[in-house]
Amino acid sequence: MFSIKTYRIETERLVIRCYQPSDAQLLWQSVNESIEHLRPWMPWIKNEPEDLPAKLERIRKMRANFDNDTDYTFGIFDKTEQTLIGSTGLHNRVGKDAREIGYWINVNHVHKGYATEAVQALTKVGFDIENLARIEIHCDSRNTDSFNIPKKLGYQLEATLKGRFRDDNDIPRDKMIWTLFREDYSETNSKTIAIRAFDILGQEITM
Repeated sequence: MFSIKTYRIETERLVIRCYQPSDAQLLWQSVNESIEHLRPWMPWIKNEPEDLPAKLERIRKMRANFDNDTDYTFGIFDKTEQTLIGSTGLHNRVGKDAREIGYWINVNHVHKGYATEAVQALTKVGFDIENLARIEIHCDSRNTDSFNIPKKLGYQLEATLKGRFRDDNDIPRDKMIWTLFREDYSETNSKTIAIRAFDILGQEITM
């Protein structure tokens, strides 16, 4: 079983870490601000808006999945950890020794490079700490902002699958699969991003 070491990542501008119950208010606010922005791209948005107790329960499940090595979802915070910029993850749904990076950014923080910075950091963690063989990014083929991130970070477009997404009107959309393999990682700029990573006890992980 894959067991993640990394619970917290610090980059130049961001703190990317496992969610805690105390983050429920921040998650509730950030999602509520961004519902219409996210509606075309995120299938889960059809369940929004949720109330604050529902967000707390969702965070508890995400934390349980993290600790039980089922799935790994991270909040993307500013350096003060008082603003939730978005969310990301190393998701356990693409096979052995591989993870899928997903991400969304709050509508008030788009086009500032935060998603790119977070994906770079998770790519470095995935290969240099978690010893993955492959990382994938899946996105709607119409979502230019989303697919430009793996494109510029050295991921290769492996496939465009027809009709694999359904939008808010239940219309099928095409899904792009971008992939980076361990043997190609050293040639990307994710290899050189400066990060600090910490384990569940808050101890820094040597890379």
